[in-house]
Amino acid sequence: MFDKILIANRGEIACRVIKTARKMGIKTVAVYSDADKHALHVEMADEAVHIGPPPANQSYIIIDKIMDAIKQTGAQAVHPGYGFLSENPKFADALEAAGVAFIGPPKGAIEAMGDKITSKKLAQEAGVSTVPGYMGLIEDADEAVKISNDIGYPVMIKASAGGGGKGMRIAWNDTEAREGFQSSKNEAASSFGDDRIFIEKFVTQPRHIEIQVLCDAHGNGLWLNERECSIQRRNQKVVEEAPSPFLDPETRKAMGEQAVALAKAVDYTSAGTVEFIVDGDKNFYFLEMNTRLQVEHPVTELITGIDLVEQMIRVANGEPLSITQDDVTINGWAIENRLYAEDPYRNFLPSIGRLTRYRPPAEGALGEGIVRNDTGVYEGGEISMYYDPMIAKLCTWAPTREAAIETMRNALDSFEVEGIGHNLPFVAAVMDHERFVTGNISTAFIAEEYPEGFDGVTLSEPKLRDIAAAAAAMNRVAEIRRARISGTLDNHERKVGTVWNVTLQGESFDVTIDADKAGATVTFADGAAIRVDGDWTPGKSLAHMSVDGRPLVLKVGKISGGFRIRSRGADLKVNVRTPRQAELARLMPEKLPPDTSKLLLCPMPGLIVKVDVAEGDEVQEGQALCTVEAMKMENILRAERKGVVKKINAGPGDSLAVDDVIMEFE
Repeated sequence: MFDKILIANRGEIACRVIKTARKMGIKTVAVYSDADKHALHVEMADEAVHIGPPPANQSYIIIDKIMDAIKQTGAQAVHPGYGFLSENPKFADALEAAGVAFIGPPKGAIEAMGDKITSKKLAQEAGVSTVPGYMGLIEDADEAVKISNDIGYPVMIKASAGGGGKGMRIAWNDTEAREGFQSSKNEAASSFGDDRIFIEKFVTQPRHIEIQVLCDAHGNGLWLNERECSIQRRNQKVVEEAPSPFLDPETRKAMGEQAVALAKAVDYTSAGTVEFIVDGDKNFYFLEMNTRLQVEHPVTELITGIDLVEQMIRVANGEPLSITQDDVTINGWAIENRLYAEDPYRNFLPSIGRLTRYRPPAEGALGEGIVRNDTGVYEGGEISMYYDPMIAKLCTWAPTREAAIETMRNALDSFEVEGIGHNLPFVAAVMDHERFVTGNISTAFIAEEYPEGFDGVTLSEPKLRDIAAAAAAMNRVAEIRRARISGTLDNHERKVGTVWNVTLQGESFDVTIDADKAGATVTFADGAAIRVDGDWTPGKSLAHMSVDGRPLVLKVGKISGGFRIRSRGADLKVNVRTPRQAELARLMPEKLPPDTSKLLLCPMPGLIVKVDVAEGDEVQEGQALCTVEAMKMENILRAERKGVVKKINAGPGDSLAVDDVIMEFE
């Protein structure tokens, strides 16, 4: 077995590989850029080597720099993680020439299946059903438009060397095909150093279901069941689960056998994933093969009990697989939510900055389920603009899908993140969405259910009453604390009122509190009563409460006259007032937000790549105004209405902060 391996990656996947290597008694080497000098993976590894400036194309994807780090440390093998050099055959070739083991597939398999165009042709030659498309190289935007028309809109424009949603666009017309082609080429060149593009038919209402395969160098190949990855945004997976709520055993077996046959056709070794599009009749079509470890591999590990990273290391060491297909079972259900540094209230645009608070739920047992959190950040660390915006992968397991979802809900409610925008409220909303709960999902789920973007969660009245009762009980505890601090020590509890008004989400509840040593009974004006118990004390940011015996986890912040409470994706301003205070509050005028309708504001920290208009130009609704790049993604900002450009305040190359004014309109 190897004594030392180098992880040619960063963030959570580097930390994930280090954990398994440590378990196996293998020393690890981290590599890092200037931006990652204090990163968690650097701290966890036994050794660390600096490899250059923050941009990936000057550090993490420079093969010579990785090879130099290998020479410096004497690493015997390299795990590439995902992204960066993980599917680069030149990197595998360089390792082979240096006598260093690649913890991944052979160079030939990477070339055959890692390239999206080549893999499509191979699949077609092997008789595998594929999505209609143009597999040749596309020279320019005019050719892209012509091909798109030949295939028929909508089409998917994809980077040949792509992955992780980078370099992908859906086009519904000629204009979008032209813009999408150029943006995809730019993103592909920036992220992968390869700007080749291909186009295929975009199948509407599909499910994205993938098969995990595992092969050794002795002719053994297994399929480790499937993962449902249909909930995606901008072609980036957000929620994954294993198994799929849609497949039956027959379809699962057929997909698994086909995936393994395809892997064996290219002499594949190591872990890999064969992705399929599945329609409503359970017809499945080969999409692509990822010749690496997938981001969402934890859900497969949770239902099979197989450590995929360990298997990859053992296969790279020349060992045969110690398990057979009959050993692969499905035990329970697992769900993964990807926590991203992005603002769901600003159309999910990237958010960067310092994590002033980062408190994930404890890993291990939670109720009847299990919590796992794969992460590469820590409280006080910084989310950089140079890399993928993923903060963590929160996973839960339980015996049933229903229980796994409930475990995930409670874990999300317990996850504290402050200092940056993040998508916790959104994924919490998905976990409560009827379509997700019933398994009636497709890759169009987010577009269909949130067509205008995400603007928060509106809670039902029963949930509002639970939170109102908890807030009233918490306010009583805070009032007692204030009475003590003020110096009224004798009989201080008698000075805390029992009648209060609670307002939240536009609703107003008059309540009466009857407290005892064990908790409080909160009675509403209509006579309904809720029993509240909990461990909250003033100053705690997390409250574990019980309402009528049901668990309720609240993130708590103090505001004037009450609390900021976040739960199940809702962000609530909860005021708890005396009856007289509530009466006066109703007379206060509402403060209106400033008018920004004549301004184009930068929605995220980023770099202006291109400005498409000039001062004095008349623009139409939907017209492209400028392009902002952040976290390796290009974002085209468009006019919301017809108008005339009055002033342009920023140009190509300018770095902007959130809400900086890019241009003004008459």
